[in-house]
Amino acid sequence: MLRGLIGKKIGMTQIFDKTGSIVPVTVLQVGPCKVLEVKEAPKKVKIGFDPAVPARLSKATAGYFRKLNAEPLKTVREFDSTDNSIYQVGQELKADFFKAGDFVDVTGISIGKGFQGGMKRWHWHGGGASHGSNHKRRVGSIGSSTFPGRTIRGKTMPGHMGMDQVTVQNLRVMEVILDDNVVLVKGAVPGAARSTLVICKAKKRAFRSLDEQRVVAKHKVNPMKQSKAAAKGK
Repeated sequence: MLRGLIGKKIGMTQIFDKTGSIVPVTVLQVGPCKVLEVKEAPKKVKIGFDPAVPARLSKATAGYFRKLNAEPLKTVREFDSTDNSIYQVGQELKADFFKAGDFVDVTGISIGKGFQGGMKRWHWHGGGASHGSNHKRRVGSIGSSTFPGRTIRGKTMPGHMGMDQVTVQNLRVMEVILDDNVVLVKGAVPGAARSTLVICKAKKRAFRSLDEQRVVAKHKVNPMKQSKAAAKGK
């Protein structure tokens, strides 16, 4: 079994769960992904997603797909697999890979925000905002002049923000719409709309049915405190 598939972020919306509560969800298009290669040692499966325009491919990429006798695809990823016997070259993998109640880890490239100052990038609290202050949003001192006489590596400074690979773990699958290859996951995922994502089954959490109700633990009441409150007439 593969660990995950490739998909695309469509956007965010909200749905109602079975208790009538509003749940914010992200709409993901998961698949169809085509199996390109099946490797045995170690067990891995290479899949592709999203048809590409042949004229926009490099010669090396076009030659790779020509060798496989397959239609060119924009995104190609290799996933670990526990059982390769159920996969064949040319097979299509769709959204039914996931089911409602699964937990997934979603990896994508965060939205780029350009060059930003330290207050936005690192959440500095800033300097004095009164009249005469020259240190409202500025950097200020960044090191010592005596020892060590240099700026320490890792100092939070203004600079490029965003466009980093980000993984959000343990997002719950709320619904799977097979006709459109759409998966609704609870919460937000990294990346802008129409950006490519990698959706994997979570490593840290296992499937839990949406019908399962959480049991609220009842805390024991201290009889001494209860009797004192009763004695005071509360």
